Amino acid sequence: MSKLTKKQKLAFEKIEAGKSYTLKEASALVKEITSTKFDSSVDVDVRLGVDPRKANQMVRGVVSLPHGTGKEVRVLVLCTPDKEAEAKEAGADYVGLDEYIEKIKGGWTDIDVIITMPAIMGKIGALGRVLGPRGLMPNPKSGTVTMEVGKAVKEVKQGKIDFKVDKTGIIHASVGKVSFTPEQIFGNAKEFISMLLKLKPTAAKGTYIKSIYLSSTMSPGIKIDPKTVEEN
Repeated sequence: MSKLTKKQKLAFEKIEAGKSYTLKEASALVKEITSTKFDSSVDVDVRLGVDPRKANQMVRGVVSLPHGTGKEVRVLVLCTPDKEAEAKEAGADYVGLDEYIEKIKGGWTDIDVIITMPAIMGKIGALGRVLGPRGLMPNPKSGTVTMEVGKAVKEVKQGKIDFKVDKTGIIHASVGKVSFTPEQIFGNAKEFISMLLKLKPTAAKGTYIKSIYLSSTMSPGIKIDPKTVEEN
């Protein structure tokens, strides 16, 4: 294991060993323990008491973060010509259909989100090998397959994110940047965790939220007491 740098040591010293923090405390502390020269992302990792292999315990959803993500989201809209103006007006970075499908087939994935229409999904299905591993495949459940393409673009640009539990039972989400105020980090993280609580599968038994950690890029994780999330 590589040795810790001075900045990393200082960061670990600010986190009390064995302590579980409230979400509010962690939202302020994550700024103190971050020393990157760039504006780090603030991430939440939640371990759930579910078995993702069972369809009735799959946790997947979308949430609109009240303070946005802090990231510039590049949106591609694959739509029919009659919807192009609506998509462009809403702020889509790329709008079209066949020419972009060909670009993606050639390996182009310089985008963060793809929004499309139900009638177009037949054409996009062939792109699964390219889009699937990168998490770019449009999905009705995440609101990226819709007739209201303009509304979908605006929501994504304003801070709507989708999330899904992985095979180990963990959900990972980016809820802002270190440049955010502690109040903004707290507001976004609380909104995300509240949505997870609403999505608890009826088939899940025992403790639903097993652990929550808040961290920034390259910082140590701050353990949060799940019981305090609703109290803040």
